[in-house]
Amino acid sequence: MSATPHTESYYAASANDTRIRPRLEEHLETDVCVIGAGYTGLSSALHLLESGFKVVVLEAARIGWGASGRNGGQIVNSYSRDIDVIEKTVGKEKGKLFGEMAFEGGRIIRERIEKYNIDCDLKNGGVFAALNQKQMGHLKAQKALWEAHGHTEQLEILDEAGIRNVVNTERYVGGMLDKSGGHIHPLNLALGEARAVESLGGKIFEDSAVLDVVEGEPAIVKTEFGQVKARFVVVAGNAYLGKLMPELMAKSMPCGTQVITTEPLSDEMAKSLLPQDYCVEDCNYLLDYFRLSGDKRLIYGGGVVYGARDPDNIKSIILPKMLQTFPQLKDVRIDFTWTGNFLLTLSRLPQVGRIGKNIYYSQGCSGHGVTYTHLAGKLIAEVLNGQATRFDAFAALPHYPFPGGHALRVPFSALGAWYYTVRDKLGI
Repeated sequence: MSATPHTESYYAASANDTRIRPRLEEHLETDVCVIGAGYTGLSSALHLLESGFKVVVLEAARIGWGASGRNGGQIVNSYSRDIDVIEKTVGKEKGKLFGEMAFEGGRIIRERIEKYNIDCDLKNGGVFAALNQKQMGHLKAQKALWEAHGHTEQLEILDEAGIRNVVNTERYVGGMLDKSGGHIHPLNLALGEARAVESLGGKIFEDSAVLDVVEGEPAIVKTEFGQVKARFVVVAGNAYLGKLMPELMAKSMPCGTQVITTEPLSDEMAKSLLPQDYCVEDCNYLLDYFRLSGDKRLIYGGGVVYGARDPDNIKSIILPKMLQTFPQLKDVRIDFTWTGNFLLTLSRLPQVGRIGKNIYYSQGCSGHGVTYTHLAGKLIAEVLNGQATRFDAFAALPHYPFPGGHALRVPFSALGAWYYTVRDKLGI
């Protein structure tokens, strides 16, 4: 059997588990069939197995093949739209529940790493960097918002001198340090979680794209060479789900983000760029994000391609951004370039819900998925165990189709992004 390869990324080149799992070629029965072996699927599977469920995971390509194995590797708390935006929709009282959950995904990641001894280069500390005083005002308000929801000990506002102590660039006027943020090797985290799933008796099949989901009790999940009968189905394909579940397509859009990675830097150079080894993201609408890898490469990402087209000029898109931040890297070699897709919703909040009686889904992290997906897996395990309060809170969030439908969602979204990019550049 010819296995689907990972994209040619730094993460794939430094993966610490290169085993290929078998293709599904039999008929199985289980409690839960999970579609997708990214963070949402693996987190769901692990929580469910810990609760006593039997679980089968079907992956169309390889474990962590999509966004979970290609992202910037940053542990960023809260959601793509913050708690105050959610409060405007659901009210202050219901908003408290989202505030309580806003930092939970990061805690789950650390619990998984410790419990299952996952080697993924975990480093603590994340910085939001402001390019102007308007953004500094936003960060101060964000700190107050998070502290109002009980997250009081891990946040620190950085003035201009303070930001220079953590990022050696003249671009930023200040920032906010979240000591409970951090960064990891994302593919190795996914691979470690997969091993944990298997250690508890879960079965994972790769190169087993799902062709059809037949609703019923049990539901039947069909692949080319096999099928799974399951009491419950968890749909966790996100931006790589394709047309499998048409009802999940109308209110979301795959988007691509680009990443480059330098050659290994000297200890002196690495220390000069990011003295505290924190990860960083700026506060622009189309933001830049960067960090050091475990072997001291600079991983730098940014940009959005609406509609998830893979550009052939990734280096020319991202390298100027990197050099604007760190001009001292002008002679450094770029070893890897790649793109990865995330799923954008119009509200930029996750879409969570049920299809029929026993099919559950979570998708649309809108670029904020590393922490949320780990929370989502716990919520799905809760609802399958009869505890629906937190799952239903997300399921009740309203979602709307993109203006113009499928035909116009890409140009309309690009136009909106252009508008906000101009505002960022003008500092208004």
